[in-house]
Amino acid sequence: MWLSRDSRLDQVPGFVEFHLLRGPERDDHVLYASHTVWESGEAFVAWTQSEHFRAAHRNAGQNKPLYLGHPEFEGFEALQTVRRGG
Repeated sequence: MWLSRDSRLDQVPGFVEFHLLRGPERDDHVLYASHTVWESGEAFVAWTQSEHFRAAHRNAGQNKPLYLGHPEFEGFEALQTVRRGG
């Protein structure tokens, strides 16, 4: 479902990159996490209030059986970035 959706993130000011992460597989579920990088916290908040956000999440309620509970937002601020060769 996530791999085929039209997220429109590439059209949003301040968006840098998106990662869909697959975590451990358990007997009753597989853990997935979405990870986005934004130029600023303000750009992220603006996206959550945009038509792009509403369009990307328009049918989210139809996928309730795929979740163990309500998705929980966890935001982080980068304190350090290390890149190869840098």
